[in-house]
Amino acid sequence: MVFYFGNRTILEAHKTAFLCSRKCPSEIVIKSLDWAVEKKNNGQCVISGFHSRIEKDVFNILLKGNQPIILVLARGMKTRWPLEIKNAVKQDRLLVISPFEQSITRTTQETANIRNKYMLQIADEIHIPYYTPNGNLDKLIKKIKAKKI
Repeated sequence: MVFYFGNRTILEAHKTAFLCSRKCPSEIVIKSLDWAVEKKNNGQCVISGFHSRIEKDVFNILLKGNQPIILVLARGMKTRWPLEIKNAVKQDRLLVISPFEQSITRTTQETANIRNKYMLQIADEIHIPYYTPNGNLDKLIKKIKAKKI
């Protein structure tokens, strides 16, 4: 079962998944922030867990725009949200999705992997500016290429 908070019609938009390893070179950070500004300025929907530092920075840029955003949690749906999340939901431009029961209150590597697979299944495009060799994203990409997802 999947749980939603926000504007579910955003699912109909063309969605670009954004994933990036936690540790990445500084030039990747700069390119990713520029990419986020471009998506914001073009009104393009981005879907991500917005969990790693760079993903959070991208999210903060996107929140300053008017384009739709989809945040997918690697845990159950939260009951309390920061003001910027509430405001984006009120503006009908944010959808928060959780593929987990509310009893799952912590993000783990397993729940992050499930979240990432879910995102990639519903995304129309995938943008991964950097992944650590032999890391979790690298393994996920290899599964995708082998069509095991």
